[in-house]
Amino acid sequence: MKDKLMKMLEDRKAEMIEIRRYLHENPELSFEEENTSKYIEEFYKGKDVEVQTNVGGGHGLIVTITGGKPGKTIGLRADFDALPIFEETDVPFKSKKPGVMHACGHDGHTAYLMVLADCLIQLKDEIPGKIKIIHQPAEEVPPGGAIGMIKSGLLDDLDHIFGIHLLPLGPAGVVGYNSGYVFPGRAYFKLKVQGTGGHGSSPHLANDAIVAASHFVTAIQTVISRRLNPFDMGVITIGSFDGKGTFNVIKDSVVLEGDVRVMTDETRELIEKEIRRIAKGIEQEFDVTCELTYEPDYPPLYNDPEVTEMVAGFLKNANDKEITEVKEFPKMSPSEDFAHYAKRFPACFFYICCTPKGVEKPYFNHHPKFDIDEDALLVAAKAVGQVVCGYYKID
Repeated sequence: MKDKLMKMLEDRKAEMIEIRRYLHENPELSFEEENTSKYIEEFYKGKDVEVQTNVGGGHGLIVTITGGKPGKTIGLRADFDALPIFEETDVPFKSKKPGVMHACGHDGHTAYLMVLADCLIQLKDEIPGKIKIIHQPAEEVPPGGAIGMIKSGLLDDLDHIFGIHLLPLGPAGVVGYNSGYVFPGRAYFKLKVQGTGGHGSSPHLANDAIVAASHFVTAIQTVISRRLNPFDMGVITIGSFDGKGTFNVIKDSVVLEGDVRVMTDETRELIEKEIRRIAKGIEQEFDVTCELTYEPDYPPLYNDPEVTEMVAGFLKNANDKEITEVKEFPKMSPSEDFAHYAKRFPACFFYICCTPKGVEKPYFNHHPKFDIDEDALLVAAKAVGQVVCGYYKID
């Protein structure tokens, strides 16, 4: 079956590219992917497979491939939302929607998985188990689409789950992996500091919210330098400080917004606790009130070491001309809502390199000039196909 599957994928490379280009031309933002969802649904019509739509209260789809023999159940996940970015590439299939772009590779994720799924449907009698194809919306915007897919209950029977991401970290053919905590979790917070306004000539009659908020900005950096284990990773960023006013008027209130990045759940809990503690301390120290909104969204992404070692072994032994190199990658700084699946099921999330040919310094994901080498689509399909065959011990 493995040889048949790989040959089928090779023969349908052009179809993967065609699907990717259609999706690239017709991007939709997170939680708004109605037409994309219908396009995916239409692809599976008439095929010998179970398709569930509007999963998780959104536009998600789960396609269940039931094999010819009983066995374990795995999930293969791809996301399909785009970003609010004005595209600046010169490709002929440029986005038709100004200000909306597939700048993260989700069009490619969906294209490869649709074709791989169709090939697996045709070969399903030889599969000793069940495969759930997870077409997930809204990866880019918290709380993310993964939560809804999980809460639907339709994935409760998964034994393992796998996913990939296209990244321009090498030429097409290179596949990367890492185990343990590989992507950081993140959180958003907003703090409104309410003081008492007044005039610069009479500061004793006012209660300066800017001074109090400035102390908060300085104090929270001590969480990283003095509360965090030096061997752990954490970042706190204040990205917005809305204190604009008149030069000689003491502001009565200011609003801050910030971002937290962590590599473990323990660090995540510690930083939230300390930020809340400091906000309360600012109230006492400056006689102001602090209204803190703190929203943990994506947890750190944990690749199960045993599962990741298994996946790396399958790929290293693939002996496939498209998969030219398999190597361990360093931990990376983006966040990914695949982390929600990885908290629920033993998982491996690995990387498909896609640097365009002839490009030495590619534009990274989320850049308005981001592009991929479309040869990476076949690499992705074959790599995940190899994992499926290896998992089910199919030769």
